[in-house]
Amino acid sequence: MKRLLIIDGNSIMNRAFYANPNFMTSKGQHTGAIYGFINMMMKIRGDLNPDYVVCAFDRKAPTFRHLEYDAYKAGRKRMPEELATQFPILKEILGYMAVDIMEIDGFEADDLIGTLSKLAEEDGDEVYVLSGDKDTLQLASEKTKVVITKKGVSVVETYDEKKFMEEFEITPTQFIDVKGLMGDPSDNIKGVPGIGEKTAFKLIKEYGSIENLLENVESVTMKKVRENLIEYQEDAIFSKRLATIIRDVQIDLDLEQFRSDDGYDENALRKMFSELEFKSLLSKLSITPEEKKEEEPLEKIPYVEVKDAEGLKDGLKELKKTLGEDPLSVLFSVHHAAKLSERTMQWMVLSSKETSLYLHTEELFKEESAVALLKDLLEEESVKKISFDMKDGVTVLRRLGILVAGIHFDANLAAYLLEPADGKLQLQDLMLKVLPDIRVPEGTDKEIFLGRRLYELYEKQYKEMEETELLPLFYEVELPLTSILADMEIEGFHVDEKLLDEMNVTFKKDIDALEAEIYELAGESFNINSPKQLGVILFEKLDLPVIKKTKTGYSTNVEVLEALKDKHEIVEKIMQYRTVTKIFSTYIVGLKSAIDEDGRIHSTFNQTLATTGRLSSTEPNLQNIPIKHEMGRAVRKVFIPHDEESVLVSCDYSQIELRVLAHISGDEKMIEAYNEGIDIHTKTASEVFGVPLEEVTYKERSSAKAVNFGIIYGMSDFSLAGDLGITRKEAKEYMDIYFSRYPKVKDYLDGIVEEAREKGFVKTIMNRRRYIPEIHERNKIVQAAGVRLAMNSPIQGSAADIMKMAMVKVYEALKEKNLHSRLILQVHDELIVNTKKSELETVKALLKEEMEQAVTLKVKLSAEESVGETWFDC
Repeated sequence: MKRLLIIDGNSIMNRAFYANPNFMTSKGQHTGAIYGFINMMMKIRGDLNPDYVVCAFDRKAPTFRHLEYDAYKAGRKRMPEELATQFPILKEILGYMAVDIMEIDGFEADDLIGTLSKLAEEDGDEVYVLSGDKDTLQLASEKTKVVITKKGVSVVETYDEKKFMEEFEITPTQFIDVKGLMGDPSDNIKGVPGIGEKTAFKLIKEYGSIENLLENVESVTMKKVRENLIEYQEDAIFSKRLATIIRDVQIDLDLEQFRSDDGYDENALRKMFSELEFKSLLSKLSITPEEKKEEEPLEKIPYVEVKDAEGLKDGLKELKKTLGEDPLSVLFSVHHAAKLSERTMQWMVLSSKETSLYLHTEELFKEESAVALLKDLLEEESVKKISFDMKDGVTVLRRLGILVAGIHFDANLAAYLLEPADGKLQLQDLMLKVLPDIRVPEGTDKEIFLGRRLYELYEKQYKEMEETELLPLFYEVELPLTSILADMEIEGFHVDEKLLDEMNVTFKKDIDALEAEIYELAGESFNINSPKQLGVILFEKLDLPVIKKTKTGYSTNVEVLEALKDKHEIVEKIMQYRTVTKIFSTYIVGLKSAIDEDGRIHSTFNQTLATTGRLSSTEPNLQNIPIKHEMGRAVRKVFIPHDEESVLVSCDYSQIELRVLAHISGDEKMIEAYNEGIDIHTKTASEVFGVPLEEVTYKERSSAKAVNFGIIYGMSDFSLAGDLGITRKEAKEYMDIYFSRYPKVKDYLDGIVEEAREKGFVKTIMNRRRYIPEIHERNKIVQAAGVRLAMNSPIQGSAADIMKMAMVKVYEALKEKNLHSRLILQVHDELIVNTKKSELETVKALLKEEMEQAVTLKVKLSAEESVGETWFDC
């Protein structure tokens, strides 16, 4: 018995597209649908080993359903251009993969699938139909299994006739009758009004078919359903016909033409996958479908399991013999918890190119002698270490007193610099992407395998960073920062828990008071957090103008409330309520739950998440405490020095992004203003409004400030007009004058956009890359966003580079001077140091000096320090 795999091309492509909407090459070609399709097909092919494979597609020509029913699929949206451009590429790939394509004018892919499956059944063959469309379930039988994709295309469920009947309690062919009754909005099939899925299944279970139901319609007990069945019986019969997959399309074919091993062209596929930047799919090409059947099991990799100090001593001795001049490969698995005290290391793998040790760390860390042995090895500066995502492991090890030295390479950091999106990949996925011939085993062997192959990854990434001039950024900034962030996480930030409890009470009172005011203004109590109930109050009871609707009712988002705030007093109260409750839940309740046993909050700093190069903070996010709101600012009062002998010192860069713009653009007037200490907003106001510096008003300076920062972020005249409350014409005049006064800024912005279009990326002053595929988008809105990214990324990214360099310099200076003060937090352009009072003047001077001299620009960097007993005071 032969096995045929039939793929529903349009259905799988559609589901894959919406599962991977943002996949695109660096040149802007969307690839998510192709990637999802090929991934799923390779998996199914590998699992089923079919003898024949064919893929059916719809054609643009009208089918018999369109000819019989003008409104068939009339309501369906046109296929997005981003998806449509992927079909020709997919069909070319399928040709190289020995997958035949079937498409015939006048018939949908479903009809071709139905006919092929019937022909194969009649020949005694076994059939599998891969689809994302439940309509194909009507084809399930003893010999035809329908494989339905779920969760995009990542999960499948297989139905034969037996399974279908067990789940739905009707036969697969009766499913057509169900569709005839309930209709199908996606195809604009009417069905019978008032009959939904639940009722349709109930009726078909009872009556067996639409025809029998209509013959016995008087026995239907549901009055409205009975009346509708009588009135719309022709629609029911016609809808069933439209929903029925045709299984007798006249096809002249020989199943042998669909042989899955005929014409497989691996070289062409490698070329295509390289062009589409499908590195993970490239890795699978070394195994063609027919080879998979003969595939040999992976060779077991020799390693030593270590569970006690004695085993560790012997294992390390042997490991060192094979290490030679090579770096030591160090991998580990850390159980990450919000509280530092709850973070543990589950295992560690130490490898040379020849041998590996698998350490059961949870057992080993209980033995002092084992910890001492590891300390000797990991603190030895001369033994260079290569790893992946080193920070989490370094943090756990430091709590044991092991200060890892000689960190030479972190593959995660390298991946992040080479392609920022890759900083989110796990090691196995990164390996599959970068090393095309890799095959990763399952189980414990996997960790050993990855530890050993880390050497190849290191060599390849190092070479790529050398070619793209990223090594200085890697070794001078990112790699040293790993240890600094580990120290900052261990230090944490002390919290005044008593004050936090008092704020809890205050916030609850304020929330209760706001609730009471809102209920009084509404004339009734309701769930303020329910958009549905709030919508009824605002737009039905209070009759406020409807700004926007959603699928589920009225929109009450922030834009809607902003538009309504002058219409009724309740709107302002609701906005206040939302702000206060968010601060309360996120920072009052959230901070309380994050306090560790030492009375400190140990936030996690993420080095490889933000594509801009900035650091981010999670569990909890200390970088996002709102400072524009009085109650948000007040939250900073709970953050205090570590002890009575300490104070907090904060040092903040002044207008760092505008200074970077002056440097990158080389505009003489901007550079002159900064180097002569002239306020840049006043200077801009003087230039734009044509008044002497000393006569610039507060309002003019504020407007100039909006222009300055708007330019950085690629703001349009429309947005500027909205921000300043002026006409679009006036805003355009402001911008035109600005560019005439600062001509090199305009040259820079135009040039960097062109560079992004040409190269697909832009760079910071330290060569950090930001890839911008959006700039090649056909969609004008997305393309405009890409243009803004091209303008802003070198500025924002350079500011991030400078801040990171400043952190390295400040940390090293504190260490070099043997001070007891510690760097504990970085927030945007600000550094905070828990400072011993006896070291206060030294730290203030050190912070200012190191931050202002972190890099050399055409303009002076300026940093302003402040001292306080709380973060709020700073």
